[in-house]
Amino acid sequence: MSPVSGSPVRLPNSISTACCKPRILRSYFVRKGPTLSTVMITGTSKGIGFATALAFARAGHTVFATMRNPTQSPQLAEIVAKESLPIAISQMDVDSDESVHDGMAAILAKGPIDVLVNNAGIEAVGSVEEQPLSVFRAIMETNYFGVIRCVQAVVPQMRERRSGCIINVSSVAGCFSNSPFAAYCASKWALEAMTESLATEMKTFKVRVALIEPGIIDTAMAQRIGTPVDRSHYAQGARHAALFKNSLQQPVHPSLVAVKILEVADSGTWQLRHPVGPDAMLFINLRKGMTDEDWVDFHAADDATFFARLAKETAG
Repeated sequence: MSPVSGSPVRLPNSISTACCKPRILRSYFVRKGPTLSTVMITGTSKGIGFATALAFARAGHTVFATMRNPTQSPQLAEIVAKESLPIAISQMDVDSDESVHDGMAAILAKGPIDVLVNNAGIEAVGSVEEQPLSVFRAIMETNYFGVIRCVQAVVPQMRERRSGCIINVSSVAGCFSNSPFAAYCASKWALEAMTESLATEMKTFKVRVALIEPGIIDTAMAQRIGTPVDRSHYAQGARHAALFKNSLQQPVHPSLVAVKILEVADSGTWQLRHPVGPDAMLFINLRKGMTDEDWVDFHAADDATFFARLAKETAG
């Protein structure tokens, strides 16, 4: 297809079985650890953050759930009231120094935070040429600098107590990069680098640090990516919209990621990286199995060649 034609990309039938295996949800309401913790989670209005807040609270933890606009996202509050869950919802914009400072101060005034889950994030789809610089900056502000703001606010009390756990929600996009996700991948690469360094610093003080790397999860973000982009000189946008749309036909619920985050917090593991989802390791291993030049050629190929190789590489 012509990159500017706007014609929909159709996946070969083989891709549907190679990349989209059945999604199985697991229950996450049984506690594994003996100690109840105070947990702070960002970006809880929907998706992974929403599911994670419920998972921790239903397991008995005390949860401080933050979001940019609580009044515009009443669903969590409704469930909290219905189930009498130990969740306190508050406003916090991770893009704002003042908002994070004031929000964290209010939470810490009630006692120490045992677990910090940095989940707030945004996405963008587009080529490097066509994506405005403001979009690159906005994504880094939320996905990278927003995490740093929250980490710097809680680390002192964790370091002093020589106890705590910081869980940063990254993505498989933190393990490789390809069009049309340059801005998003760059933010997740930065997050992964910072988190790895943070882990080396905090282990000295017995504070655990972990990265969660989901694959394609049924969230509003993934649904948006599955919608074809506007006309572009680059074919990769429509191609990956088709991949996401295909994957979401067998959706992976965000609770699967919540299960992993709760497991990491409760288990005491020092493992740094945790891929999540039936396609996470498939994507990661796909990249590991190629040289840099192979990876570039793979994504630069026409649709027929790309999908044929994808089917071959992911068979079985």
